[in-house]
Amino acid sequence: MADDSEEEVVLHWLVSRRWGQRSILDEEPTRRRRFWVHPIVSQRYRKGHFHSLYKDLRLHPEKFFAFCRMSLGTFDCLLSSLRTVLTFMDTNMRRSITPEERLIVRLRFLATGNSFASLHFEFLLGTSTISRIVCPTCQVIWEQLREMVMPQPKVDDWLRIAKGFNLSAQFPNCLGAMDGKHIRVKKPPHSGSRFFNYKHFFSIVLIAVADSNYKFIMVDIGAYGSTADARIFSASRMGERLRANQLAIPESRRLPGSAGPPAPFVFVADEGFELTNHVMRPFPKRGLDVRRRVYNYRLTLARRYVECAFGILSSKWRVFLSSIQMDPENATRVIQACVVLHNFTRIHEASSSVDLDDDFPTTTVLGLDRTLHRRPGTAGIAVRELYADYFLSPEGSLPWQRDAIRGSV
Repeated sequence: MADDSEEEVVLHWLVSRRWGQRSILDEEPTRRRRFWVHPIVSQRYRKGHFHSLYKDLRLHPEKFFAFCRMSLGTFDCLLSSLRTVLTFMDTNMRRSITPEERLIVRLRFLATGNSFASLHFEFLLGTSTISRIVCPTCQVIWEQLREMVMPQPKVDDWLRIAKGFNLSAQFPNCLGAMDGKHIRVKKPPHSGSRFFNYKHFFSIVLIAVADSNYKFIMVDIGAYGSTADARIFSASRMGERLRANQLAIPESRRLPGSAGPPAPFVFVADEGFELTNHVMRPFPKRGLDVRRRVYNYRLTLARRYVECAFGILSSKWRVFLSSIQMDPENATRVIQACVVLHNFTRIHEASSSVDLDDDFPTTTVLGLDRTLHRRPGTAGIAVRELYADYFLSPEGSLPWQRDAIRGSV
């Protein structure tokens, strides 16, 4: 009987091999774990970065800021906002990781861009454990804080933003500076050239609108790096809502001191965006007269705020200084969390100056230069001409603008 069973098993194996199927004889024995908890990991409570440094770092705020890239007060406020969703139950088998340690691990990943393997040796947590901390925590930060630090602006909010641009950049009726940034990611498998951009690396795109305080007002994250910026914005939710007049944009108003027709409130952008009645871009660089050069100069003064916002973002969260070694979905979560934390720290550390120091990563601020070739609408052309006339008029000109454009092409 046993011999018959053995013959049946062998026959089944031969048939399965003939038809390319797996059989029970092909299965390898389950690999046995050498340790339930590795001896190195078991020393986490004595030698891990969190348990050995956290209390000491709180005694030295400047060192805490260097470690977490935010002040101690901002960290405590962030922890208070997230403590409930970062708290898990202890079990009979092991103690849960505290909300403080979860948040520190996640901030350290964003602040350094170190791999999970590197963080494993720093915090003495398993690599898979760190992965399960970083990615879900990024999602939690985005979901819990987005409405708090980046709410949908209302009419009064837009007017306050426009007032800030008029005072800081001398560009009236400006609702925000718009630009795009390529975020390096590893090549997703079977993705072809969808993520390969004109800068010759794989990326996903962050399209953002920033105010004069370097905070992000609206963002769109996750588009393929090969896609032109105009297409990304047009297909994004904010682009659709702008076309449908659902952004609560204020009614047109006369420019300060002007007796001319009311001017629409606008976003300023570079050549990569489509010219519309609410999106202003520069005049083409060829054949510029004084009037058009002055307009381009004034638009650049306002548009630089989003470029500086990207620079501050990359300078603080250095995960952007190298390729994010994650799939696009998790990389998008990381970017979302960084955008939210950027606004969170700008709000809670408003008194601090913009840190444009030696390690300000100007080379990583990559604008989207490829233009979607489309003839601008007549409404957009008329609005741009209105602003160009105003910037050269006695009411809207600046004393130094002609000197600033002297010698420009």
